[in-house]
Amino acid sequence: MDLLANLSLGLATAATAQNLMYCFVGVFLGTFIGVLPGVGPLAAVAMLLPVSFYLPPETALVMLAGVYYGAEYGGSIASILLNIPGTPSASVTCLDGYPMAQQGRAGVALFATAMASMFGALFGVVVMVLLSPKLAEFALLFQPAEYFSVMVLGLVAASIVNSTGAVRGLMMVCLGILLGTVGVDVNSGETRFTGGFQELRDGVSLVVVAMGLFGISEVMVSLRGATKSYAGAGLTGSMLPTAREWLRSLMPALRGSAVGSFFGTLPGTGQTVASFVGYALEKRVNKRGASFGTGAIEGVVVPESANNAAAQTAFIPTLTLGIPGSTTMALMLGALMIHGITPGPRLISEHPELFWGLVVSFVFGNIFLLILNIPLIGLWVRILRVPHHYLYPTVIVLICVGVFSISNSLTDVWMTLLFGLIGYVLRLFRFEPAPMLIGFVLGPMMEEFFRRAMLLSRGDPSVFLTRPGSALLLGVAVLLLAATVLPWRSWLASGRLAVRRRA
Repeated sequence: MDLLANLSLGLATAATAQNLMYCFVGVFLGTFIGVLPGVGPLAAVAMLLPVSFYLPPETALVMLAGVYYGAEYGGSIASILLNIPGTPSASVTCLDGYPMAQQGRAGVALFATAMASMFGALFGVVVMVLLSPKLAEFALLFQPAEYFSVMVLGLVAASIVNSTGAVRGLMMVCLGILLGTVGVDVNSGETRFTGGFQELRDGVSLVVVAMGLFGISEVMVSLRGATKSYAGAGLTGSMLPTAREWLRSLMPALRGSAVGSFFGTLPGTGQTVASFVGYALEKRVNKRGASFGTGAIEGVVVPESANNAAAQTAFIPTLTLGIPGSTTMALMLGALMIHGITPGPRLISEHPELFWGLVVSFVFGNIFLLILNIPLIGLWVRILRVPHHYLYPTVIVLICVGVFSISNSLTDVWMTLLFGLIGYVLRLFRFEPAPMLIGFVLGPMMEEFFRRAMLLSRGDPSVFLTRPGSALLLGVAVLLLAATVLPWRSWLASGRLAVRRRA
């Protein structure tokens, strides 16, 4: 009965004309901004944060949340059409979404993205409604040792995402970790690997790395002729998946949503980790895992469902614990505090209309996203008809403008072009850039949690094995790595061949 009463309160709050209008405005602007290369949910929320000062707290949070998950969805559109992730978490969608566009199935990929996003978001809402208190308590049990192990698992999963082999993936992950060490050490205050450049004291921007490795390098590869021209591709056939593809997508969507809901509740992980881990695990358990990276619809459904489920459940630690899982969530906390609301365990009891109104608004917002974007699939796909000599310069200009708008630094623009050249060279030697990006994201956090764990254990490294949660996560990482690197299939195949010869 309490649950029904809370949902009724949330419906009464979210279904007002004002809140519905601002929810629609939020998801519309979020989707539009998410499509633009280099401008993600952080920039979108930051730009609209001043508007929220003049709105009631419930309306302000509903609008900013709509911008947030709308931008997460919009980031997948550029990933599929141009192989340019609008957000870091959308880089996983590039792996199968872009090959589908090259095969003339961009409409199917975008439709599958919309449905998977809706499924994952609703799954995350259900988890948030039913399990918010329990998941918040579970997240509180995680100490630095467990967070370090989660990061290790994420890095191992990232190493096997690419289609060029686990060894190459591990090399790229290590390169990303090394890149993440550039800048001022947060513990000692010493600068590391800056080469004397003051511009690198704060490290390398994630947007710079992502846009360079995926955006600029893709343009260079396309201009070189490594990828065929596909003007007008994606317009052939129906935009609807086949009945078989619908059936194949159901369980991947469910598994991706479960993974995303779990990682969304853990501060410091979020959508990027959820997308990579969900994709990597699905590649191992799915019987069609070998086709991932070549245009498999499951490879689009899994990261999108995980991404949007994590986007919803990321509000659990943010609102109930006051612990932001990302910089964007930190802006959400700032918006609440500006209105005099303190996030934490008492928020649900002291401001039930705000919490439950936000939860119900997620349902309305994702319905708006579906209604808004399915009719626009044909419009998005027609981007592929733009001649390359118009499209690619426009893409480069948008990337440079997006990067420059974040910190107003020309150095970031030049570094983006440099990383584009690095990504181009890596692709020539068959090194996928995606593991490098996730290594860059998780490396600094892994180092920070490692140091915290060692400080708490007074220098005893056995803490990572004596704590059950940490040991379990490390064990899963080792098994996943062993199953990928060791030639089990070759041994089995040779054993079967020997048995057949004897027979």
